[in-house]
Amino acid sequence: MADPAAEGTNIGVRKRHLGSRKTDSTPEDSSYRPESSRDTDRGRGFQPLQTGTYWLTRVVLLRSVAFIYFVAFGIAYNQNKQLIGEHGLMSCKNYLNSVKRYVGGKIGLAAFAYTPSILWLLDWSNMDANLDGLALVGMALSAFVLVMGMANMVIMVTLWVLYHSLVNVGQLWYSFGWESQLLETGFLAIFLCPVWTLSQVPRHCPPSLICIWTFRWLIVRIMLGAGLIKIRGDKCWRDLTCMDYHYETQPVPNPMSYYMHHFPWWFHRFETMSNHLIELVFPFFTLFGRRMCMVNGAVQILFQVVLIVSGNLSFLNWLTIVPSLACFDDTSLGFMFHSGSQARTAVFEIQNENKGKGTPKPTKGMLIRQVVNISLGVLIGFLSVPVVMNLLSSRQVMNTSFDPLRIVNTYGAFGSITKERTEVIFQGTQSLDPKDPEALWEEYHFLCKPGDVYRRPCLISPYHYRLDWLMWFAAFQTYEQNEWVIHIAGRLLSNDSTILSMLGHNPFQDREPPRWVRGEHYRYKFSQPGSTSAVQGKWWLRKRIGAYFPPVDLEGLRGYFQSRNWPHPHIPPNRGKRS
Repeated sequence: MADPAAEGTNIGVRKRHLGSRKTDSTPEDSSYRPESSRDTDRGRGFQPLQTGTYWLTRVVLLRSVAFIYFVAFGIAYNQNKQLIGEHGLMSCKNYLNSVKRYVGGKIGLAAFAYTPSILWLLDWSNMDANLDGLALVGMALSAFVLVMGMANMVIMVTLWVLYHSLVNVGQLWYSFGWESQLLETGFLAIFLCPVWTLSQVPRHCPPSLICIWTFRWLIVRIMLGAGLIKIRGDKCWRDLTCMDYHYETQPVPNPMSYYMHHFPWWFHRFETMSNHLIELVFPFFTLFGRRMCMVNGAVQILFQVVLIVSGNLSFLNWLTIVPSLACFDDTSLGFMFHSGSQARTAVFEIQNENKGKGTPKPTKGMLIRQVVNISLGVLIGFLSVPVVMNLLSSRQVMNTSFDPLRIVNTYGAFGSITKERTEVIFQGTQSLDPKDPEALWEEYHFLCKPGDVYRRPCLISPYHYRLDWLMWFAAFQTYEQNEWVIHIAGRLLSNDSTILSMLGHNPFQDREPPRWVRGEHYRYKFSQPGSTSAVQGKWWLRKRIGAYFPPVDLEGLRGYFQSRNWPHPHIPPNRGKRS
């Protein structure tokens, strides 16, 4: 993008009135075009826009942020009840009660400071309704901004508060770096908007250059954080071999992951080197004028598109595209608005009205707005100090917040790469004796994560199955480190509909529930294209490693559940005494 001083200056000529005579004092600046030429352009349906303004950029940014909010709230609406609802795996009501006890037994400032959430103010008698209500309001508001391309600070603050309220009670299920990244992006989007006005192009509230630069600063930090954690982390990033494993071992592969995994070795080396250049070199282009800034923006967007194509990484890559859009001004984004659109026409008129007039005299509201924008810049700068120190540290940590509101955070991804893929497979049997060699063990399948070797990898981005993602982490840890795995097993023993709604296949559907459930540990590898296994329809090959957790039944889990204050699953009345 252009130099800040240049971007804030309106250079041009006085608007010519129809019928005015041409004089010898024709300006020499490149933005000048004769009126007859402009009339011709209008006849062609094209209105040339100047560089250095960000009216259309604001519209694109707001719609992009709204799209991510809509996806995130949609995920929350579909999954919160199962994960953190009344009967969820980690009830947010229990979590809030534990916070309440920790801060002295009262819902006051201490409770809000520890866990900022408007759930403190709601009636807890039906927490599922509260969670659904927050998600539905968030979806409605974000859909409005997405469709209309306009917002005000009230709407954007509401979206930010609503999502904050969910993230802060989401516990393990909301512990991913993209949650903080969405909150930071959403916070910056608040300052793009007027306070009350709803208009795509609010004439008295021009986009703040300070706000545009906070978005650019965000994409710079995201990329540098991701690049530095790789260089300092896994050795395979330094010897350029990480991509030999990534597509096969990433949390939730998609169909393209299968084919990209089998690309030749030299292509994987090229990918890894390109990754380093994009994350560690191109971000600095942002500082070197308009054209170089746009080059960085285009490269970052293309990079995220490649990542979207190659895996199901939730809405992370879609979200990372958002601050990259701030690298473009109205001229470069004009193609996204058809010639007759109100937004483009309004921007064209504003630019022509301001030609030769210099900086318009600010109103009282504009002066207040300038103070707010400067305060935003100071706040972001102050909160960036620990983030920059973390980037410079040899003990860099990733995906960490240094302030309770997650306004400025540190990011990173895949600092280490797993070299083998392992999966936990839940199995159940109705046999009385789990040790009986004749016992028939039947497998449960999740919605997306690998299980059935014949099932094609799913394609869900930007949607996100939170349980499937956490199962990836559980597979290279132990069940003692992930007690919620045993919680799932107990719920499966009673055919619990809440948990089963998060699975893709229940072998005991319309039957009595299993008497025993166990977890088996398998090593998974992609089949080789053209091999006998691939011809048979196998996407995966797997080999049993051993037991992940031993067979468990409801009676045996009673004490385990009571010690953790989990409600004990219901035992079917016709089950009878177990052996």
